[in-house]
Amino acid sequence: MDACTRAPRAVLLNYPYRYKRLERHRAYKNDQARSRFAKAPVISTKHKPEHSAPSIPAASGRIERRQWWLSSSSIIVTLLLTAGIVLIALPMMIPGVSNFYSISTSIGIRGLIGVVLLFDLYVLFQQLTIHRFRKRLAEREELFRLISENAADMIALVDVSGRRIYNSPSYVTILGYSQEELADTSSFEQIHPDDHRKVMEAALETRRTGEGRRIEYRIRHKDGRWLTLESTASAVKNDAGDVEKLVVVNRDITERKLLEEQLSLSQKLEAVGRLSGGIAHDFNNLLGVIIGYAEAIQQRMSPPDPMREAVDEIQTAGNRAAALTQQLLAFSRKQVLEPKVLDANAVLSDVEKMLRRLIGEDIELQISLSRHLGRVKADRSQLEQVILNLAVNARDAMQQGGKLRIETRNAQLTEADRTRFRYVVPGQYVLIKVTDTGCGMDAALQSHIFEPFFTTKEKGKGTGLGLATVYGVIKQSGGYIWVDSEVGKGTEFKIYLPLAEDVAEESSDSQEPSSAAAAQSAATILLVEDEESLRKLTRTTLKSQGYTVLEARDAATALAVAAKSEAPIDLLLTDVVMPGMSGRALAEKLGALRPDMKILYMSGYPDGAIVTHGVLNPGMFILRKPFTRDVLLRRVEESLAQKFANADRRS
Repeated sequence: MDACTRAPRAVLLNYPYRYKRLERHRAYKNDQARSRFAKAPVISTKHKPEHSAPSIPAASGRIERRQWWLSSSSIIVTLLLTAGIVLIALPMMIPGVSNFYSISTSIGIRGLIGVVLLFDLYVLFQQLTIHRFRKRLAEREELFRLISENAADMIALVDVSGRRIYNSPSYVTILGYSQEELADTSSFEQIHPDDHRKVMEAALETRRTGEGRRIEYRIRHKDGRWLTLESTASAVKNDAGDVEKLVVVNRDITERKLLEEQLSLSQKLEAVGRLSGGIAHDFNNLLGVIIGYAEAIQQRMSPPDPMREAVDEIQTAGNRAAALTQQLLAFSRKQVLEPKVLDANAVLSDVEKMLRRLIGEDIELQISLSRHLGRVKADRSQLEQVILNLAVNARDAMQQGGKLRIETRNAQLTEADRTRFRYVVPGQYVLIKVTDTGCGMDAALQSHIFEPFFTTKEKGKGTGLGLATVYGVIKQSGGYIWVDSEVGKGTEFKIYLPLAEDVAEESSDSQEPSSAAAAQSAATILLVEDEESLRKLTRTTLKSQGYTVLEARDAATALAVAAKSEAPIDLLLTDVVMPGMSGRALAEKLGALRPDMKILYMSGYPDGAIVTHGVLNPGMFILRKPFTRDVLLRRVEESLAQKFANADRRS
């Protein structure tokens, strides 16, 4: 066989072996590439190292290249197979060709079959590799979809001009806009005008430095309300290193900001409470002396007396100072409440006449009371004070006259309300709504109205404690107060008080039998007070009514006086906060020795001794300092009346 005949055969016989070597080398390279791909760390676009895991576009490019290589290989193998078939078939079809070369048909067919088999293996390998890449790509796309669709934060991709390229589904959930509405608008259109500059500066800084910083700004919900977002941006750079896109992650912190404001208000409340509680005890003792002796002088002076006006002013100033102290205690929730089950409609009906005198004739008063209103458990005097304070606030907002409307109805707070205000406990409530047509308030003013000493009135015309007192009383009663106002459209206060299932407690005005009244006037009272001047004044007032008074400056002295007294002690009138043993401890000790003795506490700031969360413990009675002569005698009579009424029933 000549050289021309052997050469094609050598090519056909050696090709499968060379092809296998090429394939083994390519498979080795592919295994190395896959190993590097699997071990490569996942990094963010913010800091991109030189060696990183291929991105989704890079993986797609590799798949495309493999598909092109497979197609090219198919064409080459097809051409080779065609050439082989021609070489085998040509001598059979053209007899003269066999003079130039000859080929073994069996060897040629085997060679062609080998090429086909190798090509099939190559195709299977490439298809398997492509399948793995596509599966990995699909998994990454599914992972991205799960993250973007289920993330609570809002994730957006915007270009350098602020145009939205992608918005995660949480935008629809949180802001209420559809994807189409978001796609048709710029990312700056919903941002609060006051925050535009801050957002623009942060975006420019990210483009310039490639580093994003955290900012807070307000964005408009579809229903018109403003949400507060915490935003962080990351730069996406192109191959040239220029920033071409921004990945923005926004978190809704509206509720968190509200809780922060409430915490700030609570801290102020605690600070004022400590201040007011610290001075209330001694200050109320002094005020009690001033008011008491001013009353005593008034009783001995005739109206024409030239000094009567001065004494009247002293008493008026003392009463104003006492009211101011009570407002401080009310705001800080340090006052003592005596809650009873009340009909809010009855309370409003009782204060209606006072309200009409208070607001003046140029303001129209409308009161709308629900016929089937539930009961509430609250301190009646404090609830009246809340209504009066809100009425005064409304009057001051309507300098040119207007309309004040007060209405009551049953209401229910649901989980939807709890979503807006986390502190809300869903359930049944009684709603008291106070609405005026005054000047209204903007959002900035509304955020401060319940703060102590905050006022918009002229200097000397307001203490800044009216609404603060309202807030403290309602909170201490377990309720909520919300305000809704707009400049030029008036203000609406909503008070929610928990519904009470008990029957309303009616105050008893029935007179005790004459025998009980006679026994009261001869009663023996043990007076315990560490402030000497107040103790003297109280002793004088009680003795003037025929009571027998035993006095002591502290608990130890009181125990000694009680031990020496052979006569029964009908009433223990004691201060709560005293040096050494407290009034509560004294009452417990003496009560064990004299079980028939009634107890009346005196205090302007009990400091938790006889109260729980500001509410007087059951079975206890308190005389709030500073007190007037009439209040002192009435509370003593009420305490003794119960004792002697029980004695009459037993007899």
